[in-house]
Amino acid sequence: MTAPLVEVRDLAVAFPGRGGGPPVRAVDGVSFDIRPGETLGLVGQSGSGKTTTGRAVLQLEPVQAGSVRLLGQDLTRMRGRALRQMRRHMQFVLQNPYSSLHPRMTVEQILREPLVVHRTVPAGAERARVAELLELVRLDPAMMRRYPHEFSGGQRQRIVIARALAVHPAFVVCDEPVSALDVRTQAQIVGLLRDLQEKLGVSYLFIAHDLAIVREVAHRVAVMVGGRIVEIGEAAQVYDAPAHPYTRMLLDAVAVPDPAVQRARLGRVPPDIEGRAAAAGGARTG
Repeated sequence: MTAPLVEVRDLAVAFPGRGGGPPVRAVDGVSFDIRPGETLGLVGQSGSGKTTTGRAVLQLEPVQAGSVRLLGQDLTRMRGRALRQMRRHMQFVLQNPYSSLHPRMTVEQILREPLVVHRTVPAGAERARVAELLELVRLDPAMMRRYPHEFSGGQRQRIVIARALAVHPAFVVCDEPVSALDVRTQAQIVGLLRDLQEKLGVSYLFIAHDLAIVREVAHRVAVMVGGRIVEIGEAAQVYDAPAHPYTRMLLDAVAVPDPAVQRARLGRVPPDIEGRAAAAGGARTG
């Protein structure tokens, strides 16, 4: 077995309670590994702790307990310059391509910025690298002088992906990267992410609530509810033979093309699936 690129152990993140109440555990004892060139899909309903987990892995949220190791280095013990140097190895693709690009910067400026900050190309070679990045995400380099508002949502997300890949990261957290796009564009972006992974060997933590999308991109799947992972395993195993009641409920809620089948399935899904899943407890690992 290949050694893990990312190792997360007993990760915990808490936020202050309302009105001075006790802290709320948004992430509670989460553990998983991601191997080089692998995609781990992290799925669950809104509020389950998926995005907070992704941000905590990247050290964008304070971690109360646990550890995150990337390339063998414990990120939770790093501060200042040491952590900044590690950031070139880990990047973030945000959910909304309409708000994640600076509206007053051209595409060239947006993609040049990480190159300058991390000094990954010689001085004077930035423009050539920007053109290379645009070609990598299947955009015309002649567009580099345009502003974000001149692009469609799908094109903007390609620019976001290009920015994330600018500094040759080993690991990228993709937080709902296609949820703001139409179905046709979703398929194109998912296909692009798969192709880039095959070409560059990058690893993804792919966060989503849409199980159909995750099935297209993930090698392994982790199911999250109430800040905890309740099931994790190979994608085929989790989808074809789910062991946890919450996973089965999520799969039952996925729309299918046959209206009769969909009506029958929806009729079996309890309204409070998260509460029932929390009561069920337990987790399967694989």
